[in-house]
Amino acid sequence: MQTPHPLDAEGADPFAIAAIAAEQLADATGVDRHDIALTLGSGWAKAADLIGETVATVPAAEIHGFSAPALTGHVGTLRSIRLPDGRHALVIGARTHFYEGHGVRRVVHSVRTAAAAGARTMVLTNGAGGIKEHWTPGTPVLISDHINLTAASPLEGATFIDLTDLYSSRLRDVARSVSPELDEGVYVQFRGPHYETPAEVQMAKAIGGHIVGMSTALEAIAARQAGMEVLGFSLITNLAAGISPEPLSHAEVLEAGREAEPVISDLLARVVAALP
Repeated sequence: MQTPHPLDAEGADPFAIAAIAAEQLADATGVDRHDIALTLGSGWAKAADLIGETVATVPAAEIHGFSAPALTGHVGTLRSIRLPDGRHALVIGARTHFYEGHGVRRVVHSVRTAAAAGARTMVLTNGAGGIKEHWTPGTPVLISDHINLTAASPLEGATFIDLTDLYSSRLRDVARSVSPELDEGVYVQFRGPHYETPAEVQMAKAIGGHIVGMSTALEAIAARQAGMEVLGFSLITNLAAGISPEPLSHAEVLEAGREAEPVISDLLARVVAALP
């Protein structure tokens, strides 16, 4: 009989489980506190090699509440990196997507573990579809806000969290001080795993969206609940359905990420160095 996942157990406290994970992470890395956390989505992984000195790399599945990622392009590790100024960054390469069907608690466990490990800044990145036609594949875009179309939330019970300025204008200003040409837009999270239909993309556009994808929004809400300041980046890997004349494919997403990786990784490393 398979052992139930700790976050799925009856009466499980997701914050207590995150605290256990943070303790195990400290033991495994030898780092008592991480100041910044980064979730590196499709195309962003190489930034981990540029932001500082790797102290330890831990298979995520060895830490309480984590499991191996289901998606090609995610490395499945938790990596502790010492930044040049002496702070420590936790690089999360083990994202659980909502479409995997494991529930919201597992989707946001990495964020809650980062908060329990001491991180006060959460950098969330992804590969996504662009609605603005001038965003060519390989364009990095700041996330200014989001629309959550998953019909779910990481908040449980009567928990009311203000999401005004969720994607910190202060941190976006820092990013633009590093790269003034950065554009920004509203990210729309769909449930997935199917790509959006052209009609759904037009709906997203009509309600104020500029970027479509299958991650990030639920994680950002959990980060705000945990008291973290959030910075979000999307790599535009393709024009969204109906905007692009070509059919969409995951291979296209991966290829665009590979081609853009050196440029966006350097950008993210410079932004991380500038974060307060």
